[in-house]
Amino acid sequence: MHQLATMLTLIAASTALLAGPPETETRPVTETIHGVEVTDNYQWLEGDNTDLENMGRLTDEVAAWTDTQNDYTRSILDKLPGRKALEERLRELMEVPSIGSPVPYGNRYFYSRREGTQPQAVRYYRDGLKGKEHTLLDPQTINASGLTTISWTAPNADGSLMAFGIYTAGDENSTLYIMDVDSKEWFADEIPGKVNFSGWMPDNTGFFYERLEDLDDAYSSVMKYHKIGTHHRQDQILFRQKDINFFYGDLNKTESELDALKTTWGPFGSPSEDGRWLTVGYWTGTAGIDLWIADLSEWFRTGELNIKPMAIGKMGRIGGSHYDGDRLFIQHSFDAPNGMVSVIDLNNPAFENWKPVVAHDDKLVVDGVNFARGIIAVDYLENASTKIALFDNDGNSLGDLPLPGIGSAGLSTSDDRTEAFLSFSSFNMPRSIYKVDLANGDRELWARPGVPVDPSSIEVKQVWYDSKDGTPVSMFVVHKKDLVLDGTNPTILYGYGGFDSSQTPYFSSTLFPWYENGGVYAVANLRGGGEYGNAWHEAGMLDQKQNVFDDFIAAGEWLVENGYTNTKQLGIAGGSNGGLLTGAVMVQRPDLFSAVITAVPLLDMVRYQNFLMARYWVPEYGSSENADQFEYIMKYSPYHNVKPGTKYPAVLYTAGENDTRVHPLHSRKMAALVQASTGSDQAAEPVLLWVDREGGHGQGKPLHLRIRDVADQRIFMMWQLGMIKE
Repeated sequence: MHQLATMLTLIAASTALLAGPPETETRPVTETIHGVEVTDNYQWLEGDNTDLENMGRLTDEVAAWTDTQNDYTRSILDKLPGRKALEERLRELMEVPSIGSPVPYGNRYFYSRREGTQPQAVRYYRDGLKGKEHTLLDPQTINASGLTTISWTAPNADGSLMAFGIYTAGDENSTLYIMDVDSKEWFADEIPGKVNFSGWMPDNTGFFYERLEDLDDAYSSVMKYHKIGTHHRQDQILFRQKDINFFYGDLNKTESELDALKTTWGPFGSPSEDGRWLTVGYWTGTAGIDLWIADLSEWFRTGELNIKPMAIGKMGRIGGSHYDGDRLFIQHSFDAPNGMVSVIDLNNPAFENWKPVVAHDDKLVVDGVNFARGIIAVDYLENASTKIALFDNDGNSLGDLPLPGIGSAGLSTSDDRTEAFLSFSSFNMPRSIYKVDLANGDRELWARPGVPVDPSSIEVKQVWYDSKDGTPVSMFVVHKKDLVLDGTNPTILYGYGGFDSSQTPYFSSTLFPWYENGGVYAVANLRGGGEYGNAWHEAGMLDQKQNVFDDFIAAGEWLVENGYTNTKQLGIAGGSNGGLLTGAVMVQRPDLFSAVITAVPLLDMVRYQNFLMARYWVPEYGSSENADQFEYIMKYSPYHNVKPGTKYPAVLYTAGENDTRVHPLHSRKMAALVQASTGSDQAAEPVLLWVDREGGHGQGKPLHLRIRDVADQRIFMMWQLGMIKE
């Protein structure tokens, strides 16, 4: 089972059986944007775009076209020799149990676990860490299709009640329910509308939450208070996203500035556990948040929410926080590009009065902060790997928390105890959960699911290379030990490069068939990510977005120049913002790569902002509605830089029909355009599209669909990069 090459036959012999892609009708639509004529032959594949209310809604003809494309893709990927053997191997790997870190509430410990063939994770609790295990929520009993996902859970302080969210078929539109933990009975309370939970009141009679007032309007967020036993239509409103003057009415903003704020990620609230304070935040962009504080006791008494400024007009984000009476400890990167921890007197909350607790470090980036009893645990990134340092509440160092190795780690803590749970993984170490005592350093293994692979057979390196402008960029390179670097190793290069998201080491058992057959896997830490602080993120935003693509191209060139692979055996993969990355790099350097996976991507950057929640991302990318931003967007927008007759590599585009983040129109239009434009032989280097009718952006897929998706991507790369031999 471990050597797929012994089970697979020569795929090249089967390419003669492959038909060409379905032909797609062109219906040119020409727009003049800032004096530039832009013609779109496939705008009809967006769906219904006759008015803003129906923008992108699926039409019958687009559905029929999608079926034809899906059939074409399945006729190729399902019939590739070795597909069944690969699926069997992946099933063996993916049916390994998985478990989440326990989170304590009172004496109860809540966690999730998925066993064997279970399609989705089940929620459990124990009375005491070694107590009897009780099943709380099994998605399979809610809906036997396997398409129901528990998106989040929120027990109250003593673990007697639990709020939770459920969505179906990947749409992420969570509905909130409440359960009595002892009896397992669901309350009659039900709140729809893509709900996010904010916090319980200490007497357990109610809670705060956020939802969309209109599911068809991604910019209609509202924060409310729900009293248990009442209908959600009676819930009191604290603030609305559309009431922008509530937040900014006295700050002398222009109308255009206020309009732009209405379509960011918008507002949120975080109440203190004692029900006294509410931190109110508003995303000003993907790299900025404004903060206020409100006295909830006044709001309950008068119905008026009076917000006092804490930090306004600062670039940076916030992270972990902890209320301590009238003090708030908070992780942030305001005036601290690598992050720090400050303490705020909530009766005197202006930013100039914040006191540093854990100071800014020029070499380490704060990736997360957790709070235990008397201890602040800071997760740092050091060269894109985790280091955890401990401090007391005055900022005095308590030393580092020892980790099992170089990799990615996270803590699950509670502020009433020093007991915590450490989750750790790396490319060559399966995810392991340890029970640790932060006060004395004691550590014992709590859970580590067995995997039918040998992690010690894998070697991990971190290398540095220079991008086009000379900027040093780090990259992880993973392969089996003693691999001969003769320039003929099939290699997958992965990247993301956006939204301050860091790519750190992680374990994936499904990559082991790739390693076992001589494959190399590389992950580049591109600008636009958060691996090296705010400046690293900002260097890949807006008019600097080309830096991200240059970093990725330079990574591919380095892998070739250093004997790992060659252009015929180098593939690239990325999803979402990473799908934009691979889409852009494919049209900029089609000669460098032979296979491309572009999953749930943004590709038409001229029109992307018109669909779903995409205006959230205008601060990251810009918008063609702005003349200056249109100029640089047109230079890299993948859809607008396809050149007819160019020999493009084989490419697999994927999308989810129920995606509420990135509209499937991007993959549809790009697939049609590249199919019509490529100068390559599509029998050997096809342009494929797979739109999952039972999926969204990727979250919440049941096991059988995840096995199918991984098999699609792996067999595609194995075929195109020459891994399979006679």
